[in-house]
Amino acid sequence: MIIGVGTDLCQVQRMAQLLDDSTFLRRYFEQAEQAYILARGAFAAQSMAGHFAAKEAFVKALGTGFDGIRPEDIVIAHKPGGAPYYDLRQSALDAARLAGVRRAHLSITHDGGLAGAFCILEGECTPL
Repeated sequence: MIIGVGTDLCQVQRMAQLLDDSTFLRRYFEQAEQAYILARGAFAAQSMAGHFAAKEAFVKALGTGFDGIRPEDIVIAHKPGGAPYYDLRQSALDAARLAGVRRAHLSITHDGGLAGAFCILEGECTPL
């Protein structure tokens, strides 16, 4: 059963302006994410925007916003072929479990100075 759907757009230029802000990087991105983003070179801002949009899409799908969820606990990782996926930690994992989430699907796209992300949460929920 689908528990929630979330989507978000992020301007790449906005992330380019924040790229050198270590406080922002530490607040929103876990260490492996920071390393991935910074290693992307000319595409760092694009990757950062995609990761940021993915985090926003997740909390929208959950229906909670970031209330009680630390952004760095919503880790965006990549499969060997490059496909992104959620690797939830602590506060994000607790919130997902509480909501009955069993699987989280993620798609990220980039075009025209924007990064977009789409999240679908599957699991069991209590009937209304």
